[in-house]
Order: sequence, then C-alpha cells, then structure tokens
Amino acid sequence: MTATRHYPPCPDKVYLFGTCLIDMFFPEAGMDAVRLLEKQGIEVLFPEDQTCCGQPAYTSGYHDEARAVARAQLDLFPEPWPIVVPSGSCGGMMRLHYAQLFAGCPEERKAQEVASRVFELTEFLVHVCHIELEDRGAPERIAMHTSCSARREMGLAETGPALLARLGQVELVEQERAAECCGFGGTFAVRHPEVSAAMVEDKGRALEEAGAQHFVTSDCGCLMNIAGHLAHRDSPLQGEHIASYLWRRCS
Repeated sequence: MTATRHYPPCPDKVYLFGTCLIDMFFPEAGMDAVRLLEKQGIEVLFPEDQTCCGQPAYTSGYHDEARAVARAQLDLFPEPWPIVVPSGSCGGMMRLHYAQLFAGCPEERKAQEVASRVFELTEFLVHVCHIELEDRGAPERIAMHTSCSARREMGLAETGPALLARLGQVELVEQERAAECCGFGGTFAVRHPEVSAAMVEDKGRALEEAGAQHFVTSDCGCLMNIAGHLAHRDSPLQGEHIASYLWRRCS
C-alpha cells in the first residue's frame, strides 16, 4: 500500500477515528495520538458519535451487522480532511474493506470516498507529516510488534520502526520471527483460545529473548494480548502503544 499510495501535503485539519479498544482500554493512547498531531500544527477533530468500524462482525462473517455498524460512521467525516486511525486493524477495515462491504449499496460511493481518506497513524506521521522527533528519554532497547493488519493489509511494516529510528537514544532490537502473529486476531482469540495462547506464548518469549527493555505496537488488540500474557506470567517486560511511547519520550 505505501509503495503506490499518493500522500497529500500535511493538512491543517484531520479527523481522528479513535477505535473501540482505545476508547475502552487505552484512552491515553488516543490522547497521545492527538498530542502528536497537534504538535505538527494540525487541528484534530473527534466526532463524538463514532463507535466501531465494524470489523469484528465483518471478519466473523456477519456482513449485514457489519454494514449497520459501519454505516453509522460514514456521515461523521463530512469535510475532505484525512481520517487518522491509531490502529492498522481498524484502518485496514475502513481503508480496504468498506468499498467491498457497501458494494451495490446506496452508500457505495460514500464508503469509497471515506476509505480514500483513511490513514493509519504511523503511516500519517511518516509519509504526510514527515515528523521530526527530539528524543528526551534515557537510552533504551526497544522491540516493536507490528500487527498482521498493519503489516499485510496496509503494507506498513516499516513505518513504526521508521519512527523509532528517529529517536536518538533508542536502539530497536529485532525479535525472532518478527512477522508472526501474536495470536489475538480479534475474534480468533475467542474462537480458538488454545491456539491463540500458544501463539502469544511464542511472541512473548521472542520479545524477551531479543533483549528488549520495553516493547511497542501500533495496535491495541496486540498490545492487550501480549502485555496481558506477559503480566500473567510475571514478566518484567511491559508494552505501550507507539503513540504514547513517542509522546512520552519527546514531550
């Protein structure tokens, strides 16, 4: 996606689509995303009626229900401003699947137009804002987990690491099998808990063995899954959404 997508000049205003998991479990990550954008001179608008992007129902095969949820989002972004999403998973749903979900429906053209303005947060910071970061933190070894949706659907395996590389005191360490899934996969973790548990065990061990002092990710589903697993087995390794990590080190 990033190789062929046309990126606009940095705008004066953007919409933020906050995602369900940020709203319910990691609100500070949403606020830190806003702070990062505002520091670039961008006014951030947050439509208060936003809810879910519709992905859980869509990936479970309930397309009528997904359309009902997604339909409620389409009128929330009336101005032609970018829609920034701090999640590759939700960003991928809106950017890549809305057109298919609404194909043949009265909302098809509107869904296509909304989809064309969706940017994942790290993508937007790198390719649209061309952000420069002044690292004020202590030296630290960091590992990054990129979600399957960001990596495979959105083609954004490099944008998170590119941001971390702009932090002068941070060493990005490579985990073994970095491209492997953490086992969350939305409803996959509910439908296949034993498989999911084995996958996150492998992911947690790989992060620890990489020698990282901290790990970051740009998707809160992965963050909740990996950090929860590590905490359950009393690992000292802790995780953070990349928006919060960047803001904490640079503010």
